[in-house]
Amino acid sequence: MAEAHVKNHDYHLVEPSPWPFLASMGAFILALGAIGFMKLGKGEEFVLFGMNLTGWGLFAIGLLVVLYVMFAWWRDTIKEAHQGHHTRVVSLHLRYGMLLFIASEVMFFVAWFWAYFDAALYAGEAINYARVEATGGHWPPAGIQTFDPWHLPLLNTLILLCSGTTVTWAHHALLHDDREGLKWGLTLTVVLGVLFTICQAYEYGHAAFDFSGNIYGATFYMATGFHGFHVIVGTIFLAVCLFRALAGHFTPKQHFGFEAAAWYWHFVDVVWLFLFVAIYIWGAGTPAAH
Repeated sequence: MAEAHVKNHDYHLVEPSPWPFLASMGAFILALGAIGFMKLGKGEEFVLFGMNLTGWGLFAIGLLVVLYVMFAWWRDTIKEAHQGHHTRVVSLHLRYGMLLFIASEVMFFVAWFWAYFDAALYAGEAINYARVEATGGHWPPAGIQTFDPWHLPLLNTLILLCSGTTVTWAHHALLHDDREGLKWGLTLTVVLGVLFTICQAYEYGHAAFDFSGNIYGATFYMATGFHGFHVIVGTIFLAVCLFRALAGHFTPKQHFGFEAAAWYWHFVDVVWLFLFVAIYIWGAGTPAAH
């Protein structure tokens, strides 16, 4: 009878978990709350099935549910790894999952690049009267004072490139069982990620154009803003890895959590290089000094 329960395969049959259901419910509540939050900002009401959902309360509840599910679900995944459930096959599938996630993120940014290049390359298209009126028939639109790419944008580029170097240092230190190198590499990467976010916030605060009212501002803030959000997510991801490293987690042979964070961070680096070249350099026109 005992032999019937012996595991004779490399797969992990996960115990029943509440997290997928709670994650979907939290995301649904978060989406409804976001609509109510945005309606509040416009001075309008969001009424659904006779209930007034206007305000930030529902959004806050959904956000808390999603954040708790993220914490609890990944906590369970870490426990499963420590219990030996992450066999060679399971680890391979985790890597496939992370690669597919990054591929979906690539397509997400392709959409914003597409929108930017569509507005830039066809700014003078006569059939689109609204666009010609908004851009003056050329790119950048008339009256837009763009950033000088060789000042703060270049500094941010160097910060991200340095952070890619430090996270690679941390990875190699882990592979050679150098715990101090792992901790210092992750610490520097997190610090550089925070510094990038501060610099981008400063840049936004000194921009000579707004999000609304022109196609240049809309495409600029959507592309660079979503990248900034990904930098914040990646910084949190790496900070969690730092705390785990300080707690003695990760070994040279089993460290997928850190490896996934490093992949994500390199993806963020590469996207920024494309943004820097396409939006800050190629799309700068004749930047005005700020």
